[in-house]
Amino acid sequence: MLKTTTGTIPNTALMALQASLGGTLHVADDPGYDTARATFNLSFDQYPAIIVTAANARDVQAAVRFASASGLKIAIKSTGHGVIVPADNALLLVTSRMNRVRVDPVAQTAYVEAGARWLDVLGPAQTAGLAPLLGSSPFVGAVGYTLGGGMGWLARKYGMAADSVNFFEVVTPSGELLRASATENTDLYWALRGGGGGFGIITGMEIRLYPVTAFYGGNLYYPIAQAKAVFQHYREWIKNAPDELTSSIAVMNFPPLPQLPEPLRGQTFAIVRGCYSGSAAEGEALLRHWREWQTPLIDDFAARPFTDIARVSNDPVDPMPAYVTGAWMREITDEAIDTLIEYAAAKTAPAPLVFAEIRHAGGAIGRANDSALSLRDANHILEMVGITPTPEARAALTSYTAAFKRELGTALTGGLYLNFTEGEEARKGARQGFKPDAFERLQSVKRAVDPADRLSHSYDFS
Repeated sequence: MLKTTTGTIPNTALMALQASLGGTLHVADDPGYDTARATFNLSFDQYPAIIVTAANARDVQAAVRFASASGLKIAIKSTGHGVIVPADNALLLVTSRMNRVRVDPVAQTAYVEAGARWLDVLGPAQTAGLAPLLGSSPFVGAVGYTLGGGMGWLARKYGMAADSVNFFEVVTPSGELLRASATENTDLYWALRGGGGGFGIITGMEIRLYPVTAFYGGNLYYPIAQAKAVFQHYREWIKNAPDELTSSIAVMNFPPLPQLPEPLRGQTFAIVRGCYSGSAAEGEALLRHWREWQTPLIDDFAARPFTDIARVSNDPVDPMPAYVTGAWMREITDEAIDTLIEYAAAKTAPAPLVFAEIRHAGGAIGRANDSALSLRDANHILEMVGITPTPEARAALTSYTAAFKRELGTALTGGLYLNFTEGEEARKGARQGFKPDAFERLQSVKRAVDPADRLSHSYDFS
């Protein structure tokens, strides 16, 4: 017998569920339970009542129906990124085995299963001369990233990842497998593009791909003492930037770790990042704005194959304990620059933040508005990340970033980009992630497809 917070589940029921699966079932103390429950952000530790690692859509349906019959809530894990509510006492549905990708080079589309990482999509797409709208890290799950909107290094040219979904295949909280598209289950299709994973369990999606095989991009590193001038120069650079240029500017504090290159170790920089998806010659011309102004300490902007896109952000690939938060930003004023440097640049060791980064939005992001992702008229998105090895460190950084945002004041719009949030902020801050009419529509869709809130481990639409 398995005791849960909602009752007792007979062993015979568990054995019947396992017998119906092509995948695996784990309960506490089983070999594999700890691996299956692990998250990428080690600040979250979760203890599900049951873990089902699904091999296919039928497994997802079986797990959902079992959870409903057993009175269990349902949480979903692909790569372990983006935890909103830990899966304690729930049925955790792990989709990592469902990682098949099919590229159609003629239609310029890819069918992506629920557990595929962007890395799984990028290789076959590039073989066909095409690119997906992946994020800064190829190791993030494609579906979860897309459900939250998905701003990557092609966003100003082609929009958010959610804008390029042709259809989702989704298991509803009642266990029904259906398709959501522009012509089928249209309210659900609208909600899933930016509204998160609280409406159903995605088993696969078809996305559009784009003819990008190379880019001109990289990073410029400037001394932190020059940060204000660098931010002001960046503000001028992006005033008339072509849509082919997606860029950002950051203050980054490198920890004093021996595995880091000596010029970076323990240092703080103002960093300009970018990806230009046009010709290398045009990219070189854009960089004259910087190279003829001040010579950076490091300049690794270059023509690269698109398979190297991860080199722009250099996101970590190993799990770590972290706190992530962000906000839509109206403008980069001189006052906002001063505040950002004051809060983001290291004054102590370790620094409160690893980085604070402002990504340039606009372009195609602002031209698409037929989805739940409704806060598109801001010019920028701010993201802040810090390492939080203890609950006390996490609480301290939560307070620190809240003060940082308050100090930025009217430079922020008051809206949240929910893909740059996790945990309680993502759950309870959902209303700030959407325009009021979009939030009300999301509430309506949630009531229609999940009236019992079985998928309660996503954004709160109550």
